[in-house]
Amino acid sequence: MVRPAQTARSERTREALRQAALVRFLAQGVEETSAEQIAADAGVSLRTFYRHFTSKHDLLFADYDAGLHWFRAALADRPPGESVIDSVQSAILAFPYDVDAVTKIAAMRAAELDPGRIVRHIRQVEVDFAEAVRERLAHDDPPGPGVDDQLRLTVAARCIAAAVFGAMEFWMLGDEAGERSLPELARLCRAALESLRDGVIPTDA
Repeated sequence: MVRPAQTARSERTREALRQAALVRFLAQGVEETSAEQIAADAGVSLRTFYRHFTSKHDLLFADYDAGLHWFRAALADRPPGESVIDSVQSAILAFPYDVDAVTKIAAMRAAELDPGRIVRHIRQVEVDFAEAVRERLAHDDPPGPGVDDQLRLTVAARCIAAAVFGAMEFWMLGDEAGERSLPELARLCRAALESLRDGVIPTDA
């Protein structure tokens, strides 16, 4: 489907602001960076900046917002018939992470933001992630017209999303820099998803 020109232009502007913020944050820190600097580096007005982001701190989550778009595309490209858990794991790991930048931004988030704000943002992105998983499930195994089939898909997608974002929450709120390495994030995501495959709730519960 062809997106309206304004939507595509808006996405390009958001991406330019994300990239400009990342460069500034890594070079001079969050507190020393102003919204005006980010807007100027991205080649837009301050008014345009605030049309897309409420504050410079919102851009501390830019890597997750960009990663979600990548995840949707990578998930759609996974081969049919592959288990959804394997597809999700592969799609997550397909993102071309800048290891140094990701770990530094994670440390900045932990230092600059209240943990509650971090968790609230994770929850917002989790909803979109769950919808992407639901679309994949529905594509591979179209639900019947009954409410129960629709509910099954929704529950499965939300459980997968909750597992992944639970792992991310542990990673993002880790107290030690070593706990925020990308290998550790990958390990936590795998462990969380495998717990779903194995069955989170004991069969005798």
